[in-house]
Amino acid sequence: MRLLILGTGNMAKHHAQHFAAIEGVELVGAVDVDPIRVEGFCQTHGIERGFASLEAALEWGQFDAVSNVTPDRVHHPTTMTALAGGKHVFCEKPLATEYSKALQMTEAAEAAGLVAMVNLSYRNSAELQRARQIVQSGQIGEVRHVEASYLQSWLVSKAWGDWRTESQWLWRLSKDHGSNGALGDIGIHILDFVVYGSAQPIVRASARLQTFHKAPGDQIGEYKLDANDGFVMSVEFANGALGVVHASRFATGYLNTLRLRIYGDKGGLELQYGTGEPMMRVCAGDDAETQAWRDVAVEPVPTNYQRFVDAVRLGASQEPSFRHAAALQKILDLATVMDADRSEHAL
Repeated sequence: MRLLILGTGNMAKHHAQHFAAIEGVELVGAVDVDPIRVEGFCQTHGIERGFASLEAALEWGQFDAVSNVTPDRVHHPTTMTALAGGKHVFCEKPLATEYSKALQMTEAAEAAGLVAMVNLSYRNSAELQRARQIVQSGQIGEVRHVEASYLQSWLVSKAWGDWRTESQWLWRLSKDHGSNGALGDIGIHILDFVVYGSAQPIVRASARLQTFHKAPGDQIGEYKLDANDGFVMSVEFANGALGVVHASRFATGYLNTLRLRIYGDKGGLELQYGTGEPMMRVCAGDDAETQAWRDVAVEPVPTNYQRFVDAVRLGASQEPSFRHAAALQKILDLATVMDADRSEHAL
């Protein structure tokens, strides 16, 4: 497979490294509006051709697929252009900044018969994959309750850098700079964690968002600090199970950690993934009577990058697909409405 890297910012290096390590994949081009950056990226990753625009790359055309690592707001127009050019697309999350655009991208890919997948990166967690298998096996019975959280601490710690002085963090706190806060940045990850791990779609939800005072006048330089810092959702799943999903950037002691707990009528499981050693354990069967938890061994799983390459070879999308990511975006869009009118919405 001949691959074009679209966008050469920080995340692009991970795409280039992962894809280059897969047998049969050749990185043949890169695109960025910054000529200096694309030249440096090509030199670093041994890519022969650099382009100033996707249109220029498509005019050349000697590639099969696009890895779209552009800023969130650019995902929609660039993906639509790539699909119109007959190219398979592997897109960074979120698929789009709003559901209507995500749906348009999904329908365009499906109509063209092209492989279209989204890099919901925590699908690479062997613990999450094993949790889904356990749920589907019936080992913990029918799912009844779910708890999930995405915990970050960069608003109370400088472990990742100082958000008060560094633009890479400040933009994430400002709506005018394209941020939808914690909801838009990490919300799609924890929702995917929940839906995939529980093997149940969410059918109803309510949400509260909160933006906290963080600086005099809630502004630092050109950055107005008005994007949400955390959210809480109450959700109902298709089988009637209830769940609580939340995310925070004030979770002291948790640099970047996802947690998931699933309780059924025969047992429960819990996992933790992110910073530090991953954890996976189950309490089921006879252990349910003694409340004993047992660690579960897991085996490595294919990454999203490998799944995309396999999908292109087979000519059919695998998960996480555009359609799945669009469904998650619908929930994220409605969260703002739910918070504003203090209501529950059917999905």
